[in-house]
Amino acid sequence: MKAFVRILSICVAPAFLVGCQNIGYRDLPRDRYGYTQAIAESWKEQMLLNIVKVRYLDPPVYLDISSVINSTSLETEVSLTATLFPHLGENNSRGAGAIGRFGQTPTISYEPLSGQRLVKSMHTPIPPETVFATIGGGGRADFILRATVQAINGIYNVSSSPSRGRRHDPRFLEAAELIGRISEGGGMSLRIEPRESGIRSTLTLRAADDEQAADIARLKALLGLDAARDTFALGFGAARGGNDEIVVLTRTMQGVIGDLSAGVEVPPEDIAQGRATARGKLASGEADDALLRIRSGMERPADAYAAVFYRNRWFWIDDTDLDSKRSFRFLAMFSSLAETGTTPAAPLLTIPAR
Repeated sequence: MKAFVRILSICVAPAFLVGCQNIGYRDLPRDRYGYTQAIAESWKEQMLLNIVKVRYLDPPVYLDISSVINSTSLETEVSLTATLFPHLGENNSRGAGAIGRFGQTPTISYEPLSGQRLVKSMHTPIPPETVFATIGGGGRADFILRATVQAINGIYNVSSSPSRGRRHDPRFLEAAELIGRISEGGGMSLRIEPRESGIRSTLTLRAADDEQAADIARLKALLGLDAARDTFALGFGAARGGNDEIVVLTRTMQGVIGDLSAGVEVPPEDIAQGRATARGKLASGEADDALLRIRSGMERPADAYAAVFYRNRWFWIDDTDLDSKRSFRFLAMFSSLAETGTTPAAPLLTIPAR
């Protein structure tokens, strides 16, 4: 009898321990971190693959995660069979059992980026207001303007894209540096006024000290602006406007990706055989200032920020390459902001517990 009690306690105790476990809110930090990390890594790999595909003229495919539903269940079962007086019958049965079941059933929904959403997200120029609002919010002006803008008041940005290489223009980089210094010093402000016909955006340049006044004067001279004015209309376009407006020709997100693809390390034999495109040629004596550098090799990298296997070789970004990692952070932000006229929908994470 004592032996049976010991067996019973050994079998039943785990069931009670399992039954006492509290699932639900205690699982939230673990599940939230795990799914957030997985979604972020998946996005990086998808974007990296699409950038590499541009060099091989393969069509990029964008697949969004629209929802994540993770159902967690915990079940316990205890059974007991015993014959306390075996001399009263031939059956002499003693038994005890405990079962605990824990399960998770995640359901992940994917939504291809196509149709209207594809046009708005990838093939619509980024609004100039978005570019300058991002700079005003603390973004690096030289990087943001270099990545998203083709021209400001007729001054064109450098482009090493395979499809539209353009030589370096020092005036553009000087203007970007001036805008950065003016913004960091609080001398630039953006105003957006909703109107029935759309929106009216203005950019005000007002100096707080003599040093900033010199930067603003130089920027006005570069862009051909009226030196006596402080406020200028902000618009979209390729042609230079009047001396009272700043006209910005921005890129689409697909254009940004195309320009970043110039940093892919494509094997020379793939270019020679016509499998991949060559990057835009740089002018004589011009520095290679690609915003993104993607390495390639036959072996999987040991320390990579993101890596994908494509066409029998690995393409990756070094984890120590801060400039390239900054480019990816920028892509993640502008991929959402580029959805003009819509509010980006974040993936829905639902964790029911039973």
